[in-house]
Amino acid sequence: MSDTPLIRSLRAAVAAVPGDVTLRLHLAEQLLVVGDTEGAAEQAAEALRHEPGSGAARDVLGRALGTPGERREVQRRAEPEPERAVELKREPKLNAAEAEREHQATPEAEPAAANSELWEEPNPMNAERVGEVVFDWAAAEEDLGFLDVEEGRITLKDVGGLKAVKERLEAAFLAPMRNPELRKLYGKGMRGGLMLYGPPGCGKTFIAKAVAGELGAKFIAVTLSDVLDMYIGQSERNLHEVFELARKNAPCVVFLDEVDALGQKRSQLRSSAMRGTVNQLLVELDDVRDSNEGVFVLAATNHPWDVDTALKRPGRFDRTLLVLPPDGEARQAILRYHLKDRHAQGIDIAKLAKRTDGYSGADLAHACDVAAEKALLDSVRTGRTRMIGAKDLEEALREVKPSTGAWFAAARNVAMFANEGGIYDDLLTYLKKHRLA
Repeated sequence: MSDTPLIRSLRAAVAAVPGDVTLRLHLAEQLLVVGDTEGAAEQAAEALRHEPGSGAARDVLGRALGTPGERREVQRRAEPEPERAVELKREPKLNAAEAEREHQATPEAEPAAANSELWEEPNPMNAERVGEVVFDWAAAEEDLGFLDVEEGRITLKDVGGLKAVKERLEAAFLAPMRNPELRKLYGKGMRGGLMLYGPPGCGKTFIAKAVAGELGAKFIAVTLSDVLDMYIGQSERNLHEVFELARKNAPCVVFLDEVDALGQKRSQLRSSAMRGTVNQLLVELDDVRDSNEGVFVLAATNHPWDVDTALKRPGRFDRTLLVLPPDGEARQAILRYHLKDRHAQGIDIAKLAKRTDGYSGADLAHACDVAAEKALLDSVRTGRTRMIGAKDLEEALREVKPSTGAWFAAARNVAMFANEGGIYDDLLTYLKKHRLA
């Protein structure tokens, strides 16, 4: 469908000021006039992304989508006419008197009831009629209850070792949050963003839950699958609902797992839908319309260099914390945890901890599983049950190698040649200490 001069002018104006909802809806109205319903629906959906409560945008979207009756009529016209097996006989013409009697004998058609079977009358308190289509917004909000609000039960005392990480968390994040008098004295708001990064399997999610426990706050974990939606504008709305849920449950920790997927660099994104999601995340972190007081945003990623730079500027995720493979004390705690309920004896935990430098927590858990499998198979072969011993774990460690090597190989180049602003100084120190750089 060809654009009119007015539509071309409106497109240019919208491109210049993409956040102007009124201008965008005017463009959508003109697209409806020329019959471009798809383009009108796209503009209305984009307007709803900028202003989710806009009734005018919903009205345009409803008219662009069409009424139920119109959709059925289009479908009926699109279906091919069935072939007739027998030629129809020509009906004889009726004279005027016969036509009058025929009309009187034909019963009046029932009032339009086709819609009543497919579209129930909406509850005026919960639903809104847009054109001829009914949108039940209360039901839609019910459908968005895809997240669990957990109570923070664990604290940093439950995190074995990682003394340096705990001290950094205390100084940069927890101490200001625990002392409201000092916050008031120094004008420190009760809000913040902290990004945890490091190799996979090193306990970033567990640490985030421990932070929620330390603050006495609720905990909401969010992944890409919780937010991403195939419909235009719905991903942004889902993300907005996440933060609305957190604000209603403040104090609350919102944990964005694998934030490099949710907040990937927009320069690397080809999908406009994903760029819109990143923009919405920036809006929520900036707290344009609502107060984020009492909402703490934590994020975790294995690839911080893929996170959009706008997310890492001051006021958003301005603090980063490197979570490295567990130290000796932490490795002992992890091994004890995974062996305490198993049939095991004669295992020198301290000796094993020294041998597993560079192993992640997930690697250590896997090694314990492999050792248990060896003892189980041996018991099946001999017909006698036996305990998991030191030999089983030694054999397991020969099979299970540290999984963090590939991550450090990729991180090395970033820390050495793309360390803008010293954001990766801690990582560079670790690499040099362990002769990896």
